[in-house]
Amino acid sequence: MSDSLIFLIVVAVLAVILVGWAIAIYNKLVRLKTMKEEGWSGVDVQLKRRRDLVGNLVNAVKGYMTHERGVLEEVVKYRSISQSATGVGAAPAVAGVAAAEGLLSQSLGRLFAVMENYPDLKANTNVLQLQNDLSLLEDEIQKARRYYNGAVRDLNILIRSFPSNIIAGWYKFVVAEFFELENVADREAPVVNL
Repeated sequence: MSDSLIFLIVVAVLAVILVGWAIAIYNKLVRLKTMKEEGWSGVDVQLKRRRDLVGNLVNAVKGYMTHERGVLEEVVKYRSISQSATGVGAAPAVAGVAAAEGLLSQSLGRLFAVMENYPDLKANTNVLQLQNDLSLLEDEIQKARRYYNGAVRDLNILIRSFPSNIIAGWYKFVVAEFFELENVADREAPVVNL
């Protein structure tokens, strides 16, 4: 075998290894991006369930709380903002959704505080069930958020790490946003004490 043939074989083997490496990195990026999208879908489903429960809760307490219209209107307003922040079909701005959800959580906290002043609400099984469902749903939202943030973390590490950042740059993979609530108190499930 001549030296030029050995050189060509070595170059060919290195090219195959390089192409194989690039394909593996690209496939891993695609897998992690898909997991991130799946994670966001799970968060979105839980947030929709939460908005539906909040609407039902507002309807259930509306008749009892005749003097607290401002609190109820605030919850309805932030529920609507939350719905529009999520959007339909398009990829939402995660930070905008987090801000909207934080506002909704704060208004729910105020609603629950005001509900303490209404003994009839404490005895209403429908309201109690809605509050219990909402509390359980907050746990589901936290689980979905943790899954999403884990998928985002893994994707972002691969996008930022050398040499995979080269492939990520070529194919325009971008760093994803974490879904975090701005207010530390919002990270806790609303306390329901009736």
